[in-house]
Amino acid sequence: MIHPGGPFWKNKDEGAWSIPKGLYEPGEDALAAAKREFKEETGSVPAGDILHLGEFKLPSGKRLAVWAVEGDLDLATFGSETFRMEWPPRSGRFADFLEADRAAWFPPGDAMRKITKGQRPILEALFTTLGYAPDYKGRG
Repeated sequence: MIHPGGPFWKNKDEGAWSIPKGLYEPGEDALAAAKREFKEETGSVPAGDILHLGEFKLPSGKRLAVWAVEGDLDLATFGSETFRMEWPPRSGRFADFLEADRAAWFPPGDAMRKITKGQRPILEALFTTLGYAPDYKGRG
């Protein structure tokens, strides 16, 4: 999972992590966009058999088309692209921030606590697909 960059997320941990994701334009291939976003947010290109997990609606109303791929992402190679935003708000000053400031592997139970509430159904779908039933309240 990745931790969003920028000042809003700086001191947040539980309930702040995310899967790599992003927007795609109408007519753009969703899987191609997902691979592009993964590279932009992690610095790595996903390789391997791709598993379509489905489409998920976030509390914001946005919809995510989600895939999983089994791989061995080396966290030492993690690197994210940046985005520019006005900071502090209404100051007229702009700064560049990382899209994701760090990445980590978590055991499933920890992952359920770390990920944003709106993305928990995505992890649940992954665990169900893999035949894994973690203890979400414990450390499994």
